[in-house]
Amino acid sequence: MAATNPGGHGTTDTDVLIVGAGPVGLFLANECARRGMRYRVIEMRAGQSEYSKALAIFPRTLEVFNMSGLVQPFLRIGNRVDSVAFMTREETLARMAFEPEGTPYPFVAMVPQDVTEKILVAELRRRGGEVEYETTFISAAEHDGYVSATLERRGERVQVTAKFLVGCDGAHSAVRHLLHLPFEGGQYDGAFMLADVDTNEVLPANELHLCPSEFGPLAIFPMSATRRRLVATVDVMGDGAPSLELVREVVAQRAPAGFEAQGLHWSSYFRIHHRHVGRMHVGRIFIAGDAAHIHSPFGGQGMNTGLQDVWNLCWKLQLAVSGRGSQELLESYSAERCPVIKGVIETTHRITQAMGTKSSLAQAIRRTVIPLLSHVSAFERGFVENLSELGIAYSGSPIVEGGGARFWDDSLGGGQNIKDRFLLFVPLDANDSIRKRAAAFRDSFPDLLELRYARTVHLTLVRPDGYTACGGKASDSARVLESMYQLMTRQARS
Repeated sequence: MAATNPGGHGTTDTDVLIVGAGPVGLFLANECARRGMRYRVIEMRAGQSEYSKALAIFPRTLEVFNMSGLVQPFLRIGNRVDSVAFMTREETLARMAFEPEGTPYPFVAMVPQDVTEKILVAELRRRGGEVEYETTFISAAEHDGYVSATLERRGERVQVTAKFLVGCDGAHSAVRHLLHLPFEGGQYDGAFMLADVDTNEVLPANELHLCPSEFGPLAIFPMSATRRRLVATVDVMGDGAPSLELVREVVAQRAPAGFEAQGLHWSSYFRIHHRHVGRMHVGRIFIAGDAAHIHSPFGGQGMNTGLQDVWNLCWKLQLAVSGRGSQELLESYSAERCPVIKGVIETTHRITQAMGTKSSLAQAIRRTVIPLLSHVSAFERGFVENLSELGIAYSGSPIVEGGGARFWDDSLGGGQNIKDRFLLFVPLDANDSIRKRAAAFRDSFPDLLELRYARTVHLTLVRPDGYTACGGKASDSARVLESMYQLMTRQARS
């Protein structure tokens, strides 16, 4: 049944039209299903990817999967990595524990992208949804209160109307081109090789290895005890895909002594770009994932950043679809995600530059500086916090007062405990006056706000994506709750 638009301008076929069924589009579709929104997800391919592509799933993404009720399959399947080593052919330059504090997931889960997509498709089907394969996005236009899109399926063109359209259609995004959003940035010099290989067990399965060398960098991502993803620079992109012979040559030059590539599953040449858009939506049309940003694979941030994009967006769409979200709320998507994306690109750029320089001087500097930095606790904490994405915060957002830091509480998990509601956490030992003020605040937004008591000294307003919107000492409850009230009225209505 078609739904009435928020502006009262007719009806739409669906609430959210999702273009692209990679991990980002599939996750958004799952969230639409979980939150009770009507959606359609289209994909120009005939089926899901058979290639491993993206691999690392970082702690914050695992927390997000927990909140969305999806985490268990990834925990069962993923190879857990809790250490990062910088190694040359001859020696270990540094070894750092990857064990971030304050999260139930102090590790990286290595899950090949094709497996990730299979999990997300299976969960979508369990929730009653399907991907519309062999369906291509042609064009779209925004009207007063809705978007009309032209799709093509097996030579036949069809029109679809939706309240919102989200392009999750990759680096060559047709949706981004439609919006005329500049994709600013550049391309790294040289070419790269990716290979999934069977290996011996010289290197531990719980450790990621970064190997700078005079021949160029090599990154070794453990998929299991005897299978690994290799990413390395190459001087020339040959015809076809990299051969096992070439992979073995790269390993012999750059990998720790004794490590061997014994069989080849899949390989590819590619070039690396670092690009991003200046804004991530125009009106009711949004973009996410590689459609909005691409960067170096050193650091493994690409898919995780895209998943965080739609996690930030989906609750805002839900409130807007139900008529409870303001324009300022929708505008905050770009305002919040663009600074995060710039930070990710800067981090991966630094890693790529540090790993990639071949000169003898650079080699000597690396051999000296990396061991020194690895013993500086502040550097290690910053390195882990950046890669884990636990340090993402939305300070400066128009809908946040304060630092906008991640909030984690076990009660948020499981898929049913956080959807479109804001949560107000109140100290367990709060006096009657504070409790009455908190209850009155909740009653001002009965459909949007839930009151919870916790072991804390602060009043904390948590958004539906698990980030802090506002907070302050309970002893100053009148002022803090008034700030929360003003913040809520700007972005949502009950």
